[in-house]
Amino acid sequence: MAWTYHITLPADQAPLSLRQLLTAWLLPSHLVHDLRIHQRVLVNDLYRSMNQPVLGGETVTLTFLPTDFKEPFPDVAPDSAATVSVLYETADLLVVNKTRGSKTHPNLPWERGTTLNHVAAYLGEDEPGPYILSRLDQETTGALMMTKTPAVVPIMVRNIAEKRVQRTYLAWVHGKLTGEGTLTEPIGRDPADKRKRLVNGEHAQSAVTHYAALEHRANATLVKLWLETGRTHQLRVHLAAADHPLIGDPLYGPPSKDRLRLHCWRLAFPQPFTLDQNETTVTAPVPADFDQFSQD
Repeated sequence: MAWTYHITLPADQAPLSLRQLLTAWLLPSHLVHDLRIHQRVLVNDLYRSMNQPVLGGETVTLTFLPTDFKEPFPDVAPDSAATVSVLYETADLLVVNKTRGSKTHPNLPWERGTTLNHVAAYLGEDEPGPYILSRLDQETTGALMMTKTPAVVPIMVRNIAEKRVQRTYLAWVHGKLTGEGTLTEPIGRDPADKRKRLVNGEHAQSAVTHYAALEHRANATLVKLWLETGRTHQLRVHLAAADHPLIGDPLYGPPSKDRLRLHCWRLAFPQPFTLDQNETTVTAPVPADFDQFSQD
């Protein structure tokens, strides 16, 4: 099996050397090296050295092999595709609307019933993926991004690491939170409970969460949240530390009959193999019961 891409550059793209172009596409240096020495990168179907320019309107062909990747074929058993709700799909990327109560991925090879198992069934036997790019907690709903080929994984992982992928959440929190603000307390492990994280906990790392209050009810606030960092349980920990825990949060909130009210509402991201600065934005519909909880 091989993955081949034929990418025609925009006519107005400024000339770049082939090496500069592949680097600007965020391909890792080891992949650029392998493509070069095995002549698996062509321009207009011909070999061109890495220092020669590539011009707008020309077509670059890239061929990736399984040996280029550490894990070219994920060990994910397909399960029923009945619950898969596709929000966005291309030949490379897939964004699904994750349901509440579904784990993102299996922790053991024989595990079934996770979102990744369902997506594997949706893609079918002819697709090697899915390859996970982001994760949502089991009770969190909303937009979840993955790729359909391994070639795109390092590109999108780099985009995530360098904050070119923007995730915006909606959440109902306890209490009256007003205005806009930023939460910046570092987050580490909770030494008293291995399931949890804690502000200024063990091995704390920097964490930045922005918020804006959208709607108020009696002792409850709908907030929009967006992240600069992606620490485990970051939103839940930051809001609990601010005395506004998420409604239905079993780890960081008060005892409740409600399920977690946290929804990944919007993803904005650049496309792979392009220098276009325009982002693709995908919005996940809010669950019908999102604003229905016991505080009503």
